[in-house]
Amino acid sequence: MFYVKNVPNWERTLRVIMGLMSLGYAVMNWGGSSLAIGLGITGAMLAMTGLFGFCPMCAMVGRKLDKRQ
Repeated sequence: MFYVKNVPNWERTLRVIMGLMSLGYAVMNWGGSSLAIGLGITGAMLAMTGLFGFCPMCAMVGRKLDKRQ
């Protein structure tokens, strides 16, 4: 792997759930508002970081996963 996971399992689950909810809202309201487009992009990013377990923003601030979990 080219990256080290830096998101714990409970947060990964939460990110995937919130990402899918945001994507669902964006799909239902796609043509109606720019909020839907923003939530769609944010939801996709949340879902991907949850699935991969790596968040680039967390890595930039030096967050590391505690190995005891």
